[in-house]
Amino acid sequence: MKKWQVHEKETYIDTPFVKVSRESCVLPNGATINDYIVNQYPDWVNAVVINKDYEMVLVHQYRHGAREFFSEIPAGKREQGETDIEGVIREVREETGYTSPYPPVLLGEYFVNPAVQTNRVKTYLMLEAEQTMQQKLDKTEDIHIEHVPFHEFFRKCQRGQLQTQLLSMNGYLLARSYLDDIGYFENGEIEI
Repeated sequence: MKKWQVHEKETYIDTPFVKVSRESCVLPNGATINDYIVNQYPDWVNAVVINKDYEMVLVHQYRHGAREFFSEIPAGKREQGETDIEGVIREVREETGYTSPYPPVLLGEYFVNPAVQTNRVKTYLMLEAEQTMQQKLDKTEDIHIEHVPFHEFFRKCQRGQLQTQLLSMNGYLLARSYLDDIGYFENGEIEI
């Protein structure tokens, strides 16, 4: 297999959040695609945050693309000069006011939508989190905090009682696998 060759590239949108380009590509078999759209986003971080009552700490907010409200795990992009861990701790603190006495555990790193997006998301787990401060929201954010028992999250989503998105569901499944592997819910002790 060979990669596609880009012969022309024109950028339509260039903001701090996304760069959108149109590319003309030649495929290994000689076929051409003249209007392939690529969205260049910065890498993202997100976190499954679990409090001392074994509840997921979710952010409930409006998402204009879907024109709906969603309950999601806290997420965002790193600020300039931040490590991934610094970025996820800051995002969780700003969106929820929650902090954890333990360092975040990396659950996985995945491309978001490699067909048309260039970015990855790193998903972390934060345990025994407590709300130690007020939210510090941007002027464009209106976020309400929700608490859902960890073991009810999946069922609530399946039954349509909770609307979430794929990155949050992926985070939950990664966290569930990790926590099952370490026996977290069996003995309540953290061994990271």
